[in-house]
Amino acid sequence: MTTSIEMHSRLDSSTIKEIKSVISAATSYDDLAPLSEHVLIHINHGGDEADEHLLARDDRGNLIGYLHLDQTDEVAGPVVELVVHPEHRRRGVGSELVQSALKQANSPLFRLWAHGELIGAHSLATRLGFASTRELWQMRRSLLAPIQRIESPAGITLRTFEPGHDEDEWVELNAQLFAEHPEQGQLTRHDLDVRMNEKWFDPNGFLIATRDNRIVGFHWTKVHGGSRRGTHDHPEVGEIYVLGVAPNERGTGLGKYLSLKGLEYLRGQNLSAAMLYVDADNVSARSLYESIGFAHWDTDVMFQRPSH
Repeated sequence: MTTSIEMHSRLDSSTIKEIKSVISAATSYDDLAPLSEHVLIHINHGGDEADEHLLARDDRGNLIGYLHLDQTDEVAGPVVELVVHPEHRRRGVGSELVQSALKQANSPLFRLWAHGELIGAHSLATRLGFASTRELWQMRRSLLAPIQRIESPAGITLRTFEPGHDEDEWVELNAQLFAEHPEQGQLTRHDLDVRMNEKWFDPNGFLIATRDNRIVGFHWTKVHGGSRRGTHDHPEVGEIYVLGVAPNERGTGLGKYLSLKGLEYLRGQNLSAAMLYVDADNVSARSLYESIGFAHWDTDVMFQRPSH
């Protein structure tokens, strides 16, 4: 079989439909999403000018693989995520996509995400000379098990996010709290608006903690999967999407309180399980989540090609 690689700066609607079909097939086969939310948003809504989309087609013109090349981070270097249709794996399609991206980026720094502990993805990274540099844990817990009840810290008011009112203050606090985080800390007002227009967004699941009418903490939950929100092809699961507490509120128990109130909300949506993502080396966050019943479920790994 002959494979051809196409490169696009923008995607038309028919190509997006083809990519989603490959993503759907891979999700069903692997029982996990092959691409991050960041990439899915760029596919659906367009991304940065430095984005490139690489398409692998067979000799009949059918799309059999897709790679997203993000070159916006000039310090850390380009990063790629890819998916290959299950029926076309172990034929060199992934290698061709990555090699083409390496030539296009032409950078000594180059990173590759592998979602889930799939042997094929890890073998591909190793074969191309990449080494593991970051691990992102997925943790899960049952929502059918008891959820601990604790009192709100003194002086804290809990409410839901108010569209049209909270956006700028939230973006400012989020940037402060996640300044060192490679993804979350870069979120802009436009990025927030895009997410608020996604099918899964529900302000009732976006909990805001205030003190003296200022936002000092938040727990943004997410429900994805299933048919109601049209996201991933797996049963609905709740998620601790983003949890943040202002520095002067740390040690008050606000983080745990917000976590538990979010879980109560998710259980109220008739969900049986909740998940979250956390960097494996973030010991304090992992300890918090373990204290409320979460356990390690799967691991995403970032691989990097050593610079020479």
